[in-house]
Amino acid sequence: MKKKVIVAGHICLDINPVFSGPKVNAISDLLKPGKLVQVGAAAFNTGGAVANTGLAMKVLGANVSLMGKIGRDSFGDTVMGILRQYGAEDGMIVSEDASTSYTIVIAPPGIDRIFLHDPAANNTFCADDIDEKALADAALFHFGYPSVMQKLYENQGAGFIDMIRRVHEKGVAISLDLCAVDPGSEAGKQDWHAILKAVLPYVDLFVPSIEELCSMLDPERYASWLERAGDGDICEILDLEKDIRPIAKMCMDYGAKVLLLKCGAPGMYLETAPADVLRTIPRLDLDADAWGSFSRFEKSFVPDRIVSGTGCGDTSIAAFLTSLLDGEDPGTCLQLAAATGASCITAIDSLSGLKPLPELKARIAAGWKKVGE
Repeated sequence: MKKKVIVAGHICLDINPVFSGPKVNAISDLLKPGKLVQVGAAAFNTGGAVANTGLAMKVLGANVSLMGKIGRDSFGDTVMGILRQYGAEDGMIVSEDASTSYTIVIAPPGIDRIFLHDPAANNTFCADDIDEKALADAALFHFGYPSVMQKLYENQGAGFIDMIRRVHEKGVAISLDLCAVDPGSEAGKQDWHAILKAVLPYVDLFVPSIEELCSMLDPERYASWLERAGDGDICEILDLEKDIRPIAKMCMDYGAKVLLLKCGAPGMYLETAPADVLRTIPRLDLDADAWGSFSRFEKSFVPDRIVSGTGCGDTSIAAFLTSLLDGEDPGTCLQLAAATGASCITAIDSLSGLKPLPELKARIAAGWKKVGE
């Protein structure tokens, strides 16, 4: 019997207009006041960490239960209909008082995505929504996107810290993902450095993107990255030693045990605590000797085509967690995470491009080219 995973947190309905034109270098090349941009039919998919990571783990063979909140409305019906296709609707909370969250995803080929987002029911999610009975037989509790869930981030993250602490006390391993915060929003006004410093001692697997993490932990450093990147992609200008490892060290010093930093198109970075620290992680049966004191930057694999970046980070996490639960070594988990990201990007949604992990392992072994090779 495979270890049970609960994937909780943010869920929404993604509305993806399909852009069929040529690649663009900047959003201003495409979207201008008064301009009509012709697109294809909109694709409706579930989005957010619960759907992207949770359903991807299910597709990849993990034993997953979902835990998110939606409204009793037409968008909510659409979300539940999609989840039923995967047998993943149980565990969802249907609110009578809140509407279902939705996101319009603007993802033209060639540039990073832009999101128009209504958090809706996600803003009401709190520690009391966690089904503690479900934690009793769970090996891993993965939570995503607290930074856009109001009841969790308000009051300097008091609800978020309380929720993670309460789950930790149930003896479940915890993994955590973040998402970008609008600096001008209420969430952006919280002291995320202090929040993460308080939360990370309870977190076993920390899997954020380097951009989102740096903007929260070290805004001054992040501002310097923005200046260096100019109109380009921040991740393309980052140096492993000068930029990535200092942020990783901060996370490890604050208590993270396994850190996976998604670094956009260039790849991802994995760093782990010493073996004696990893032995304190509950329920995962992690091979501490194999995983202890590991560090590596894994370059991205060259995708067959680029359609949309929607869900690439979330599905990379799904592959990483699934292979970890299957007992793979850290290097293999890292490679499968990178390979899954390269597979996800070949489809408009987060799930259609996914490949079975054994198929990815075979392709890697056959010499799948890396970016820059």
